[in-house]
Amino acid sequence: MPSMDELLKMAQDAQAKLMQAQENLDKIEVEGVSGGGMVKVRASAKGRIIAVDIDAGLLQPSEKQMVEDLIAAAINDARAKADVAAQQSMQEVTGGLQLPPGFKMPF
Repeated sequence: MPSMDELLKMAQDAQAKLMQAQENLDKIEVEGVSGGGMVKVRASAKGRIIAVDIDAGLLQPSEKQMVEDLIAAAINDARAKADVAAQQSMQEVTGGLQLPPGFKMPF
C-alpha cells in the first residue's frame, strides 16, 4: 500500500498533467463551417476564435442577415468541435476517468 507521501506525489503528478493538458487545448485547432463552406471559423479547443473566412460572394449588402446567420452557425459548429476535441484530449490525460459535469481542474 502506498505511503501518504507517495499518494500526495501521485496526486501532484496527476494535477500537473491535467494543467498541462488544459494548456495544450489552446494548441488544438478545429474548423467550423456553414453555408456549404462559404463561412469558416477556426477556433482552439479552448474556444478561442482564431480566424474567420467569408466567401467574397457573400459580401453584398442585401446578404447581410444571411452572412450574420452563417457566421453564427460556423462559430457554433467550431465550438461544438472544440468541445469534442477538448473532451478527447482530457480523456487521454485522465485515462478515461469520467469526471462529474462542471468539474474543473485544477481545484
